[in-house]
Amino acid sequence: MFRILTETPSDTHEVEYLYDLCFAPGRTALSSYRLRDGVDPVGPLCRIARDEYDVLAGAIRFWPIRVGAAGHRALLLGPVAVHPTHQGEGLGALLITEGVERARELGWERILLVGDAPYYNRFGFEHDIAEAVEFPPPTNPARILARELVPGAMDGVGGLVRRWED
Repeated sequence: MFRILTETPSDTHEVEYLYDLCFAPGRTALSSYRLRDGVDPVGPLCRIARDEYDVLAGAIRFWPIRVGAAGHRALLLGPVAVHPTHQGEGLGALLITEGVERARELGWERILLVGDAPYYNRFGFEHDIAEAVEFPPPTNPARILARELVPGAMDGVGGLVRRWED
């Protein structure tokens, strides 16, 4: 049994520890972190899961980004992490599914991520619709995935992904 809650500032240290545990401290060297530098995540979409003992079991964050010269608004999903003691229980899927639905309710049209297609395809993320999108190097272009929250939202969207404020 998990309680899904909106992440608050008092959760930040626990969430960062969970991300370090799941992804190693070198995670912040990834190019996707340059897109997050100095930008606040989209608060209502940043969720945590606590177990029956109030221990942090999972977390997901979404960040605002812009795509291409036209500056198309998009969300960057990630990171999403589940504590090793709770992996395989469907918690990551729950956090992603709920996050995508909440993003749609808030009026976002598209979500991008850099990740494993075999995992994220089941949530509607596809590489084909993101082929014109470029992330800052070093990023493997085959790992760039997108999900339309509105039909056709990726039509004509391409170019370099940049920070929200750039």
